[in-house]
Amino acid sequence: MRTINVTGNTVRSGAQSRIQTITYWTVTLLLAVSITMSGIGQLMRYGGNVELVTDIGFPLYITNILGTWKLLGVLAIIAPGFPRLKEWAHAGIFFLMTGAAFSHALADDYGDYGFNMILPLFYAVLNIASWALRPNNRKL
Repeated sequence: MRTINVTGNTVRSGAQSRIQTITYWTVTLLLAVSITMSGIGQLMRYGGNVELVTDIGFPLYITNILGTWKLLGVLAIIAPGFPRLKEWAHAGIFFLMTGAAFSHALADDYGDYGFNMILPLFYAVLNIASWALRPNNRKL
């Protein structure tokens, strides 16, 4: 059920608002856990993170930069308040994930069009969903 308040804006019913809040937090926490694990893996150079960046031509120190920015972005998205910082964090995660996908797609001698391209794009979609579903108190 939708109602119109005195300013003419549409107000959602309690059930719809609750479903949106649950969906927002589900998507946002999935995104946060994924990006956190990725950032920690890069900072620790765990698993295939070394080969992942060096095989496409990036220097190894980039893992420190990317890992740090990922963890800071997650903190900004999860922490209460700071709506402008959240906007920047969502933008940063989007650029980071799409940049990763395109880096793998455009690498001259690597040309990895599989998992290493699809996973960052999936994270970018989660990021867009988190941004679109955020409650009013997390918007500018």
